[in-house]
Parts: sequence; structure tokens; C-alpha cells
Amino acid sequence: MQLLYEEDGDLKVGAVLGETPASFQVESPHGRRSKIKAASVLLAFERPSGAELLAEAAKFAEDLDIGFLWECSGSREFGFRELAKDYVGREPTAVEAAGVLMKLHSAPMYFYRRGRGRFQAAPQETLKLALAAVEKKKRVQETIAAWAERLSRFDCPPEVAALRDELLYSPDRNKAEAKALEQACKQTGLAPARLFERCGLLPDAHDYHLQRFVHEFFPRGVRFPAHEVPAAPEGLPLAEVRAFSLDDVGTTEIDDAFSVQRSGEKLRVGIHIAAPGLAFGPGSPIDALARERLSTAYMPGRKFTMLPEDVIQRFSLDHGGERLAVSLYFDVGPDWRVGGRYTRLERVPVAANLRHAQYDRLNELFESSESAGLPYEEDLRALWRVALALEAGRGRPSSGAIALDYSFHVEEGRVRIVPRKRGAPLDKLVSEMMILANTSWGELLAERDVAGIYRVQSTGKVRLSVHPEPHEGLGVSCYAWMSSPLRRYVDLVNQWQLIAALTGQRAPYSRNSDALLAALRAFEVTYARYDEHQRAMETYWVLRWLAQEAVRSVEAVVLRENLVRVEGAPLFARVPSLPALDPGTRVRLEVGQMDFLERSVSLIYRETLGTAGAAVADDLLPLG
Repeated sequence: MQLLYEEDGDLKVGAVLGETPASFQVESPHGRRSKIKAASVLLAFERPSGAELLAEAAKFAEDLDIGFLWECSGSREFGFRELAKDYVGREPTAVEAAGVLMKLHSAPMYFYRRGRGRFQAAPQETLKLALAAVEKKKRVQETIAAWAERLSRFDCPPEVAALRDELLYSPDRNKAEAKALEQACKQTGLAPARLFERCGLLPDAHDYHLQRFVHEFFPRGVRFPAHEVPAAPEGLPLAEVRAFSLDDVGTTEIDDAFSVQRSGEKLRVGIHIAAPGLAFGPGSPIDALARERLSTAYMPGRKFTMLPEDVIQRFSLDHGGERLAVSLYFDVGPDWRVGGRYTRLERVPVAANLRHAQYDRLNELFESSESAGLPYEEDLRALWRVALALEAGRGRPSSGAIALDYSFHVEEGRVRIVPRKRGAPLDKLVSEMMILANTSWGELLAERDVAGIYRVQSTGKVRLSVHPEPHEGLGVSCYAWMSSPLRRYVDLVNQWQLIAALTGQRAPYSRNSDALLAALRAFEVTYARYDEHQRAMETYWVLRWLAQEAVRSVEAVVLRENLVRVEGAPLFARVPSLPALDPGTRVRLEVGQMDFLERSVSLIYRETLGTAGAAVADDLLPLG
């Protein structure tokens, strides 16, 4: 005896090998033996064989009109053999009964399943809606296929072109346009951006990269919503100093400034940090804006500030006004050692904003007795001497392993890349002053048991923590970011905590505060993504510079295996043709094809030049 039964929603056949009142032991046409429940059996038959039954029943089912069966079935519940008997006008054969069952089984829109081998016709209105949905889906699939075919010929349908940005940066894969693009990409072997480029819809690679960043971080647009600029509090004392800052030309968020007062052979040095935290606090509308962005995002030729421009203008340490500041003062003796320190909340007169473009020539003059005749030159020289003493006291250099930084200047599509030696005197004095301020205030929070967010380094790894732990790389017992409250949210949070500690008020955040921990985690993730994007955009502009200057060959240093660092620009790349060379080996490479969308360049090994004199940083990866 043969059985037709249902298992896991499929119709199967098998020859009976044995049976009990509740089950059968059967063997499938492929020789697989299994035990099935008697309740799963739909049809028992002797002829034909199981495999033949399935084949012949499928043929019979092909000729059945499902609409006719639906009309004949009425509204009552029925068994498949009943309908088969009505259809053929007699007792159906096993093939006919199985064929009707297959047809009913394959048409869930027409017939609802009501049990083992039993069905009920769908109501007419429900069926109409279901058929309309099927027809609509069919038309959509035809439209998707037509769009995909046009895209494969690099002819973009207007419906797809209208959603270009959405499809590139945040596609909804349920939309027909997204499905068409995905299908066309599979057919052509091209990425979406490359396909749009071939269609003439992506003429500017820079705009593509920039908009990717904007769509990820500013989905509601880069403009700040309407807001009020907080007013400065009254009653703060006025500092009796003439402060000055030192920044790049394009810096608009001036967070820090310095002052130097002389008394005989002694100096009193002031480190003045902008204090927006005195004007607005946690939970305020401006805090919400800063909390959403978490940091200023930089890239060559562009930046997206953490705070609105009018708020920055109110609290930036711009010259010509009295600005809110948290000031750290310390005395310096004739041996340049730092003495007692104290902190004040005050208004600071800012007399000048110095710029590196004018003052960098002092880097070559500090160790000599020559003078450039620049305003504040002697104050800067004194700060440099103090910085040397601070660096020696920590036993750690201010700069890391990489010898050069690079500044990008983008104007009207042309780029200049200016190398800047890390650890130059002016950079060192700023770095050491900031390290001193961040360390001093971090220690103050720890001493008064006020929570803060600390930057910690142990075993080479840098992380943020709410506990005052050592920063091994800087050689300090604790280090809390507080020197850039206009640009980093962590600094702003720490400033609120510092103000509370200095004024004796209750701090906004406790060490176990969910809000503090959430801000820490969010900042770490966002700051890393901003940095990643900045590096990617720098790679793009390096490639543009290579093309702009028609560079045909470059010199590079081997980092490891086939990874090199190009000299004269912040570019890391893989060189497949590079022979096995020791890290630190200098090589000459031919510049091949560049891809601005992929931010990649083909470099070809040409010759070995020798060994690099500077240390090789092994902790950096390719950016593009």
C-alpha cells in the first residue's frame, strides 16, 4: 500500500512497511525510511507507485482552473476528495484526487486550510483584494526589472534618480527603486556609487563623500535649530592680565589663551580656558544641541561645529573683549620650575589672537638669541622654557612617534598640504600648558570626590573612564579633558563638574550617573567616527593633490609587509608589487591610477632607497 501524507507543509508519498493503530512505517521513493502519524495521512492507494502518483497528479493539477474550482466549492468547508468527486462526476482515481489536493494546496488565496485535507473557499471580497495585491506586486516586479535593465545600460530612470541620495546613503530595501538598483548592481558588478557615476549622476566625488558624512550624522540637516544665546552671568571678577591665544588661521573656536606676568625673576603664568559652562548647564537647550553633536567634526576645507556659531562667538576667547574663563594660575621660579597653582572663575581681557602663520618662524629662533620683533614674543619664549621644564618633569615627550603633522588648505577646489613638525617649540608650549591644566583640574576633581571623565592610557591602550587613573603615555597620575569645552562635549561636561567643585555646589553628575556614562560612551563612538571620516577625507585630498601636481613617483617608508607610508603626505597604501623588505626601508614608487570614489591609488614598486632615519609608527592602518 502507498500513502500520500503531509509533513512540514509538504505533500509526500511512501510505501507502507508496517503499521500500528496510530502510525505507519514508510519508505520514500528515494529509500528513506521514516515514521509518520496516521493523522498525517491524506490518501491511501495501491496504484500507481508513489513517484508516478506525484508526477501524474502534478500534470492533472496543471489543467485545473483554480477559479472554476473556487466557484464550484461554495462557502462551506469541504474535503479535497469531495471536490474531486464533484469535478470528475464520479469517484476520483488516486491521481485525480491527489491532483485536486495539489491545486488546493497551492492556492492559499483562493482556499483556506481548515484541517487535514479540508479547505474552505475565501470570501469574494477577500479574494478580490488578494488578487489585486498579486497583480500590483506583479506590476511592481515588472517595473523593477525595467528600471534595472535601464540602469544596466547606464540610463537612470527619473524615479530612481530622484532618490539618489537616499539610495546611496540610507536605502530602504523594501522600495522598488532600491531593489532595481541592487539588481542592476548585481548585473553590472558595480557598486551603487560607481553605477550612478556611470549614469552621469555623480559628477563630484568630494560631494559624494561629504554627503555620506552629513547623512550619517546630520540626517535633519547641518543647520542648528532656532535657539537663544545664553547670557553671561554677572558678578565675576575681572582678571588683571592681558591674555593672548595662539591658533591656526582658520580657528574660530578659541578655547584657550595664556597670560604672563613678571615680578623680578619670577613669573606668574595664567592658562585661561573658555567657560561656556558658566552660562548654561546640563539639560538646557544649548546642552541638547551640544549633546547631539558631541564634538566639532573637522575635515579639509570644512568643519561642523559642536555649538552654534552665535554661541561660539559669545564664549570664544576672541580679542578685544572680556571673556568668561576658568583660569589656572601658577608661579614659575628662575629655574623654570612650576610652583603653587590655583584656579579662578573670572572674566579675562583677551588682548590678541596670535596665528601660527605669522608666529611659526619663532620655532627656529627660540634656542638662539635672535628676535623676530613680534608682539608677545618674549612671553611665548618664556612659556616655551616652562614647557621644557614641565616635559622634563613628566619624563615623557609631548609629541608621539609620528614626526610630522599635516595641515590642509582647500580653496576653490585646489589643495595645499603643509607639513608641520610635531614637537616644534610653539606646539610644545601649547601642549604642555594643556597637559598641566587638564592634569591639575583632574586632580582637583579627584581630591574633592567629584565625578569626571578621564582619559586613561595603560598597556598602550587609550580609553575614557570615570575613575582618575594614570595616563602612562603622558606620565601623569590622571588626565581629564577640560581644555576644549567649545569643541568637545566631554570637556564641557568636565567643566560643569569643575565649576561645581570650585563654587561648592552639588555637581550635576555623580560617578555612577547614567547620564554621565551615556555621554562617555556616546562621545567615544562619535569622536572615533568623526576621526575616521576626517582621515578618509584627508586621503581623498591627498589623491587630489597628487593629480593636481601631476606627481608621477613618490618615496615611501615600509611599515609592515606591503603596507607603506608615503613621505610628504598623510597617505598609507598597500603595494602588491613590493618585495619582502624590513620595516623602515625607504622605497620609490610609481603613482598609477587613482580612484576618487574609492579613495585609492595604485602604487608600483620601482626601487629600494635605504633605511628611514625616523622611527616607524606601526599602529596606523590604511585610511582609504
